[in-house]
Amino acid sequence: MNSRYEQQIRMILPLVRSMQHRVPLAISEKLLKRSVARLKLGVHISREALLFNGVSCQRLVPENCSTDRVLLYFHGGGFVFGLSAMHVKMGAYLAQKIRATVLMVDYRLAPTYPFPAALDDCLTAYRWILDQGIPAKHIVLAGDSAGGNLVITTIVSLREKGVLLPAAAACLSPAVDLVPKAGDENQVNDPLLSPQAIKFYSKSYTGTDDPENPLISPVYGDLSGLPPLLVHVGEDEMLRVDAVRLVDLARARGVDARLKIYPAMWHVWQLFMELPQALASLDEIAGFLSSQLDRG
Repeated sequence: MNSRYEQQIRMILPLVRSMQHRVPLAISEKLLKRSVARLKLGVHISREALLFNGVSCQRLVPENCSTDRVLLYFHGGGFVFGLSAMHVKMGAYLAQKIRATVLMVDYRLAPTYPFPAALDDCLTAYRWILDQGIPAKHIVLAGDSAGGNLVITTIVSLREKGVLLPAAAACLSPAVDLVPKAGDENQVNDPLLSPQAIKFYSKSYTGTDDPENPLISPVYGDLSGLPPLLVHVGEDEMLRVDAVRLVDLARARGVDARLKIYPAMWHVWQLFMELPQALASLDEIAGFLSSQLDRG
């Protein structure tokens, strides 16, 4: 039986679904920045805003954490919405579970800054961590939705540039295929994402580039050599098929890729942290990333 909180969320999901590509981006961004500024975290974790090489980040540091373990997190939002208070709260939870510093990248947004701006910012953040003396084996990556895309494309870019790769990565409902679909998405009754929203997000980020570019849609590229990968996706979301495809392709290239499909869950349900299913997913992700860091 669904919890009362889950029932309440399901009541508002249709409204969010209908509004997400209709609210002017300038208004959305102002509201998101205000929510992050007003957010209060617990006394056992500190938060500071960082700006380096033009990239904005939020750094979350739990008490008694290891200073040489870092989770680099890329938020979702269709490449057009910035870091939210819900993302920061989720990052704080992961920081405490993993006992690591979390660096949340507030990358440049489309359509003002289409591909490769967001990817470039994520690569800059990773290199900045290395420049602080943190070895790659003590770094893990995670991201949701568009951020899950950036997790995979960042790792592929690092591999192509000959940069040491992180110890592991986790993707929450990743958006890994931005090629326009011919109506197939209507076969899934996604409670949160609409086909119109997905097309808007994809076009905003892709701009004039080819959406089959592997650094835009990583399922069209070579996934060999990736570090251990964990993917969580909801049963009731349109992106489930692409997430399964990503894992299958990675496994075919010899990657230790793991997949879990959460029954009856929607896109990035982990943001609703009062849900038992959200904490279950985040705890599993934290356990996976922590174990890979321990090996490092």
